[in-house]
Amino acid sequence: MPLIYQKTEAGQTAFKTRSAELSSRQRSAFLLFDGKRTLAEVLKATLGLGIGAPDIEDLVVKGLLVAPAGAATVPPPVVDTVPAAVEAEPASTAAHAPADELPPMQRYQRAYPVATRITAKLGLRGFKLNLAVEAASGYDDLVALLPKIAIAAGDKAAAELKRALGL
Repeated sequence: MPLIYQKTEAGQTAFKTRSAELSSRQRSAFLLFDGKRTLAEVLKATLGLGIGAPDIEDLVVKGLLVAPAGAATVPPPVVDTVPAAVEAEPASTAAHAPADELPPMQRYQRAYPVATRITAKLGLRGFKLNLAVEAASGYDDLVALLPKIAIAAGDKAAAELKRALGL
């Protein structure tokens, strides 16, 4: 039986409020879960974004997606869903490595939630900056936004983001 997920109320709210719980990649995948598409179809559609089963599992764990009652809740193993160039290091290594020792993609993945959280706290005055962070598609984009975030949020917030970026 194919695995089909549905958005929860918490997921809808997180999406609408641009919560830091959803990374930009996860937001793209989240949009596709309509209660009709299978997990395999969503993973195939988001292949170019580097979305994998762990990203979807994270949404389920956070309560943003749910499988219909009676459906299997463990995703089947997915083979070749992430191109080799995008594959991350094992979680144990990446989670404890200093940011400056990580490849740019992993630095981006570490820094994106920090930047989103910082700009979300700015309220209306940080709205455009928050949109710019969400539009950032990689490490270099976040580094380019760092000076603007420092001006808007202050040196303490910028220092946190700088550490996450490995600078």
